[in-house]
Amino acid sequence: MKGFGFIQRDDGQPDAFVHISAVERAGMATLNEGDKLEFELEVDRRGKYAAVNLSAAS
Repeated sequence: MKGFGFIQRDDGQPDAFVHISAVERAGMATLNEGDKLEFELEVDRRGKYAAVNLSAAS
């Protein structure tokens, strides 16, 4: 709804920001709470982590 959200990481590190554009580039319409994903992390200029190159976890 907001166009962005956060993904809880399995490694216990801080959540990763995800923007709707990354979701759409992955060919997904939406994400739902509890969805399992594979993704890469990108660090922005503020030092925050963003999830990119998303795919459904197998």
